[in-house]
Amino acid sequence: AKRIATPLLWKSEGQSATMTCNHTKSFDYTQMYWYQQLPGQKIKQIVFTAPNTQHTYESGFSEEKFPATKSSYETGSLTVEKLVPGDSGVYFCAVSKHSDAGGLKSCTNTQTMVSQ
Repeated sequence: AKRIATPLLWKSEGQSATMTCNHTKSFDYTQMYWYQQLPGQKIKQIVFTAPNTQHTYESGFSEEKFPATKSSYETGSLTVEKLVPGDSGVYFCAVSKHSDAGGLKSCTNTQTMVSQ
């Protein structure tokens, strides 16, 4: 299945960066996960999203800093607000049929760079 994602974002400090993720899998792949991998660090889950439900943020990540949208089964977005150089890293999107992250079938990544 084809995934379409934002490949590379260059942004300045203080701006916001929005990444979109779309998939062409079946309509039952409604759940979308967003992850952050900072240079030299392990990947961390930011948020779990699904249409018409409250997003679930992991410890250390807030809706104010990382607002997400999930308006339909095939598309979603993640924004990083008030960028600082420490936000530079790779951001991944994955979709799943179930809330069990062990069943992830598709993912994308976006390299995001923030300059001072």
